[in-house]
Amino acid sequence: MQNKISDIEFIAQVLNGNQSAYAELVKRHQRFVFTLALRFSKSREDAEEISQDCFIKAYRSLHTFKQTSKFSTWLYSIVYTTAMTFLRKKRLNTQSIDDEENGEVLVNQISDYKADIVEQKSKSVYLNIAINQLLPIDATIITLFYQGEQSLEEIATALNMETNTVKVKLFRARTRLKEKLERLLQHEVNELL
Repeated sequence: MQNKISDIEFIAQVLNGNQSAYAELVKRHQRFVFTLALRFSKSREDAEEISQDCFIKAYRSLHTFKQTSKFSTWLYSIVYTTAMTFLRKKRLNTQSIDDEENGEVLVNQISDYKADIVEQKSKSVYLNIAINQLLPIDATIITLFYQGEQSLEEIATALNMETNTVKVKLFRARTRLKEKLERLLQHEVNELL
């Protein structure tokens, strides 16, 4: 029955003092918030911390939600800004996708996955490996568009970008993802032969 209640109805309940309604919102969105945080941080521990911070910030700011977009779009914008702040604090350097070290990282990750060859056969595993090789912003846009089923406009709102910018970034991210998958799968074919 909880699935029939909309996010807006849960928000109204929370604003009227029903804190358990917020727990339902968290349950509804926690997996995807974690996935986005993981796309940025590349670390489960950091993604857990970012996710927790996001839900705390969202709770504290719930009264500012204007309902001009979906709650998920508003929440994902919090994920984006929280992740960016977190990464800036950690002073992580984002490497160019053309950097030779990324190729070494890809080879190392492929080697790590050899232990479980049966799981490697899954398309989603290959796809996630390739997405994890993308720059965080590319991985986020791909994730929001395909897994989150967000429109270009919703992604633009969440990431505080122009819609056309998101469209161009999505096109480029798809191209980079295709290249990563081709390299990954070619390496796998060579391993099998």
